[in-house]
Amino acid sequence: MTRITAPFLAVLVLSAWLVEFSGANTSSAEEVRFVAAIADLPLMPALVERRGDSVVFETSDGRIVEAFASGETNRSAVTRFYEASLPQLGWIREARLRFRREGETLTIDFPNPQSGTSLTVRFSLSPGARL
Repeated sequence: MTRITAPFLAVLVLSAWLVEFSGANTSSAEEVRFVAAIADLPLMPALVERRGDSVVFETSDGRIVEAFASGETNRSAVTRFYEASLPQLGWIREARLRFRREGETLTIDFPNPQSGTSLTVRFSLSPGARL
């Protein structure tokens, strides 16, 4: 009997949802992309990670990470994507685009004004209060 772990099941469910959300014609879990600096944070299909801009610190209280992505999308689409997908991965919504899970707080924001159709998204992960 094969045992399916909760993280694998979450990725599988999220993969199916991402395919539906993005309108893609494939259902392969291998095509779901994640932010490199925050390995279990899905990367919205319309975004491309700017890996050279990421900053990661390990502290005695936990990780501090800042990662960036950009793409041809808008704030509303990014908000809908992350507010729908992150709870499936165990993140609890605290406020608009701020989530908490396992002693960490994830904040998503838009550091620059939108330039034409291109949008920059910042993902900030920091130690937070444990439940």
